[in-house]
Amino acid sequence: MKTIIILLIATFATFAAFAQKNKANTTNTEPTVVTVQYACPMHPDMVSNKPGKCLKCGMDLTLSKKEQMKQEVTNTYTCPMHQEVVSTHEGICAKCSSKLVVDRRGSKQATAVYTCSMHPQVASNETGKCPICGQPLEKQHTTADSTKAKS
Repeated sequence: MKTIIILLIATFATFAAFAQKNKANTTNTEPTVVTVQYACPMHPDMVSNKPGKCLKCGMDLTLSKKEQMKQEVTNTYTCPMHQEVVSTHEGICAKCSSKLVVDRRGSKQATAVYTCSMHPQVASNETGKCPICGQPLEKQHTTADSTKAKS
């Protein structure tokens, strides 16, 4: 009788252990839409999903404290060609099938951007030549803090 009970417990434990779904093997291929909230510093109830002006006092809407903390912790990925395509996971752009890259706009890390003097729409994070005219790309050193100061 003891052996039957031990055998049943071992069988149950084996099935229970192998029935668990391994989260490491599952991949999420769908891009997750990230919503960002902007709020007025003086009127926290004035919330928008894009930057703008407060309707009550006219101040610029800024990222809420919660969104600022979220951006410091998580990486967001964007398409280099379509800035509106945003994901929280690596993947490919749904519009042009190019690889999504880490978006550094919300981070405080310095990033080097190389652009063509003749074609400002051509931008790269590595040195190289412009694919349109062949001129070498020029380095433009930017940080998120310096872009905020200009606006």
